[in-house]
Amino acid sequence: MTKADIVERVQEKIGFSKKESAEMVETVLGIMKQTLEAGEMVKISGFGNFVVKQKHDRRGRNPHTGEALTIEARRVLRFKPSKLLCDSINRT
Repeated sequence: MTKADIVERVQEKIGFSKKESAEMVETVLGIMKQTLEAGEMVKISGFGNFVVKQKHDRRGRNPHTGEALTIEARRVLRFKPSKLLCDSINRT
């Protein structure tokens, strides 16, 4: 499913114009993005949690040459689905 598909479904369900639906979806996604960039958690009841985790530097190696190297610290985004979402997916 793409963002355009989501906009279309919002338009069908709520009855807004396509432009209004697109603005609504963009606004919600923009708020979620800003919140995650700030390192805060996004919790959507009945859907799941988006969490930014900090990964530390770690040792690794180049698989082609076997050369040891350091993998830089970085932040990663994790999604944990809610129990309700997992249950609804597994009902089929």
